[in-house]
Amino acid sequence: MDIRAITDTYYVAPQIDPTDLPDIAAAGIKTIICNRPDEEVPSNLQAAQLEIATHAAGLQFHVLPLTHQTMTLDVIARHMELAQHEGPVLAYCASGTRCTVAWAIGSAMQGLDVDDILASARQGGYALESMRPTLEGVSKTAGKG
Repeated sequence: MDIRAITDTYYVAPQIDPTDLPDIAAAGIKTIICNRPDEEVPSNLQAAQLEIATHAAGLQFHVLPLTHQTMTLDVIARHMELAQHEGPVLAYCASGTRCTVAWAIGSAMQGLDVDDILASARQGGYALESMRPTLEGVSKTAGKG
């Protein structure tokens, strides 16, 4: 299991397995966000199966599949709402990249400094420097740039 800290309360990971949940709970995670569409995984790793196992481990679980087509500003805003649930929060997808991209865009929407956003992503192992123009544009549109 590869959990990466993006902030003190927001973590990302590649695909999790139900057997990971005791360790996730022991690490202090309180809420899990599934950003991986069911079409990408076998039935034993689909959201419904993980939700059952997550609840059994005493954690909250939210499903918000992200793809290039569904990663809209509205969906990203919803992701950021979920990321504010009881935390720390762990979001997962195939590699953690989509979760980190959603957090980065959402953070720009909320007015966080673009350099700080990129540094947090980098600290978690995700090089998003190529997104700088997008993040700066989102920040300006949000009236924060």
